[in-house]
Amino acid sequence: MRQEEIDDQVFELYDEYCHGHMDRREFFDRAAKLTIGGVSAVAMAEALMPNYADAQEILFTDERIKANWVSYPSPGGTSGDMRGYLVVPAGDGPFPAVLVMHENRGLNPYVQDVARRFGVAGFLALAPDGLAPIGGYPGNDDDGRTMQRTLDQAELRQDMVNSARYVKVHDLSNGKLGATGFCWGGGTTNFLATELGEDLNAGAPFYGSAPVTNEVSNIKAAMQIHYAEDDERVNAMRPDYEAALEANGVTYEMHTYPGTRHGFHNYSTPRYQPEAAQLAWERMVAFFGEHLS
Repeated sequence: MRQEEIDDQVFELYDEYCHGHMDRREFFDRAAKLTIGGVSAVAMAEALMPNYADAQEILFTDERIKANWVSYPSPGGTSGDMRGYLVVPAGDGPFPAVLVMHENRGLNPYVQDVARRFGVAGFLALAPDGLAPIGGYPGNDDDGRTMQRTLDQAELRQDMVNSARYVKVHDLSNGKLGATGFCWGGGTTNFLATELGEDLNAGAPFYGSAPVTNEVSNIKAAMQIHYAEDDERVNAMRPDYEAALEANGVTYEMHTYPGTRHGFHNYSTPRYQPEAAQLAWERMVAFFGEHLS
């Protein structure tokens, strides 16, 4: 089912579901109560569920990369240890390093694929699994979302900080670090920019919560910030964030993609907008290439 065939009411329900305001059963129960054009909205709700089998652009066997799971210390994090998906480009290196952070449900196949895409583009990419200390991404987003809500959020963010530092000083890294992420990972990209200061060279959050305004002065990275046009919750934070970036002399650019919704880069659901997602990807790769080389 195409995005334009899905009613706005169902998209709004899905956004609440994705952000943990209801569980899967409530999402489908509420969709079943909607009648759109004389037809139940359940089919629309079902179409919005991710299809990871069809959302893979780079196979893990691709000869242009080598992908492996790695473990590393994470002091102050959830358990003191972390696990991530490390993608190394073909060649001898060193390579610019990029941290790729998942949404609010752990390291699902879509975000692993994004890490592989970075590898093909010539970046040393690490995608940490925030759920690793409690068993790892469970194989489906519903359970992953539930698991992530059980974590202490400060400890989870510290796991991301430690992951960033791990890949920045990796033997194959050139010492320059970029960070990106989607939804929760986008907000955490903004947080890392305030937390890491000069240790982060570039950040590219996608539809993520803005950082605490009085901490924007800590940002030393160049920032490329991506917004969906129809994303009321996140976009409401934009004016204050932009004003703080301006006031503190941060190098930044902001892009809004017409006709898109929250999650438009995620190519496993009908929220995906191919043209916007490709443009955002090309902008981000060029931006990292400029600031991490």
